[in-house]
Amino acid sequence: MNLFSNTITSLNQALNYASLKQKVISQNIANVDTPNYKAKDVSFKEMLQNQLESDISTYKTDPRHLDFTTNPSNQPGVVTKQNVQYNNNGNSVDMDQQMSDLATNQIYYDALVEQLNGKFSALQSVIRGGK
Repeated sequence: MNLFSNTITSLNQALNYASLKQKVISQNIANVDTPNYKAKDVSFKEMLQNQLESDISTYKTDPRHLDFTTNPSNQPGVVTKQNVQYNNNGNSVDMDQQMSDLATNQIYYDALVEQLNGKFSALQSVIRGGK
């Protein structure tokens, strides 16, 4: 039995995504002066692909069939921006873009928290009998 609705589960997963994005942006900002550091980003598409690949199980009817392979990583969905350089030292962190992404992600996170608080307030009201 699921104690909470699927909406709360979805909000929880969205908060995990926003938290990971915050961590990646913070790492990029911290390494803005590190030579040859390549900026990273969180890709929803990559996270979805990793989830789909991990959920797929295969049954091989012939030994010549190919297996599904996944690329294990420490942080699923985190991609490194390649072939981009903003500084002479090989660093690819665009500080203005990172600050913009940080503000956007903060607004997204705050909206998710508000939604989650609303769901919990509704549950609390039901528990109290509408009082």
